Amino acid sequence: MNLLETMQQSDYEEVVFCQDRQSGLKAIIAIHDTTLGPALGGTRMWAYASEEAALTDVLRLSRGMTYKNAVSGLNLGGGKAVIIGNPKADKNEAMFRAFGRYIQGLNGRYITAEDVGTTEDDMNLIHEETEYVTGVSETYGSSGNPSPATAYGVYQGMKAAALEAFGTDSLEGRTVAVQGVGNVAYHLCSYLHQEGARLIVTDIDKEAVRRALEAYGAKAVSPDDIYSVACDIYAPCALGATVNDQTISQLKARVIAGAANNQLQEARHGDLLHELGIVYAPDYVLNAGGVIHIADELNGYNRERAYKKVGEIYRNIRRVFEISAEQGIPSYLAADRLAEERIAGLHASRRTFLQNEQHALSRRAVSRG
Repeated sequence: MNLLETMQQSDYEEVVFCQDRQSGLKAIIAIHDTTLGPALGGTRMWAYASEEAALTDVLRLSRGMTYKNAVSGLNLGGGKAVIIGNPKADKNEAMFRAFGRYIQGLNGRYITAEDVGTTEDDMNLIHEETEYVTGVSETYGSSGNPSPATAYGVYQGMKAAALEAFGTDSLEGRTVAVQGVGNVAYHLCSYLHQEGARLIVTDIDKEAVRRALEAYGAKAVSPDDIYSVACDIYAPCALGATVNDQTISQLKARVIAGAANNQLQEARHGDLLHELGIVYAPDYVLNAGGVIHIADELNGYNRERAYKKVGEIYRNIRRVFEISAEQGIPSYLAADRLAEERIAGLHASRRTFLQNEQHALSRRAVSRG
């Protein structure tokens, strides 16, 4: 990869490579765009096959955060970080504290949070070295684990997508096929179960499946069979790219709405869904509840206010479908245009975020005394 050329093509502002030999830290921080404010996005820890794979992932994810934050109405830019390593075997205190010092060195241009492979405890260690971290323990005055808020936002967005497909947003009696039953999806299943939806679940983690069966009376299928089950809604809630040439031909669902990032393997798959009349709720609009929730910490966390903002995902998804219908374009493009319009509106007056601007936002990024 020609990194500078890639950065120029999609207008990335900054990529930082971090290493600490003693702790084993190998990390990359990517800041895509700070037009709207400091870049907020989680730190993912994953055993990447190569450093190039890690770089590709962090670039893709940081750009996604720019769009997610913009379309959610947040005064925040997009960034992301990845730590290369096995989250079950390679973690240690020194690693996360070293990483926290790298974040501190960016002086507020990047604020981190939990993501795949990292936890609230990891954020607490980062917090030992920097104030620019959200999602730390509630004992620090934080919002804690963002998974329940993410699930609530997905639930609201799923209802908005159901309205588009079925003429009603009620999920009672609807069959929802949930791929992956991790923390977010488990909470999502709770909302769906309470409304009377029928659940079909799968996960490579048999214990996660067992939990869903016992708690919600779900039906289990193998990971390969989840795409072809008879259902109303397919909810991808694991890793990305599960909407592709192989799976689209199997899908019986009329709606795709889930918590996973980067659900479309390629943009053309969004075009294909549009041609087939399958209602697709763009992932970064739908799963923004977590970042909306933790962003509230920057103003002094208030749960009622945060969840009210998360609930606006319903309206955001409806607006995406309105743009799609008005302009005759697929929903993923409509979401991009909604985000890009907001960024463009402020771009001329706010080209890049600087720490000494009137935004005391990042200064308040959870110094919790």
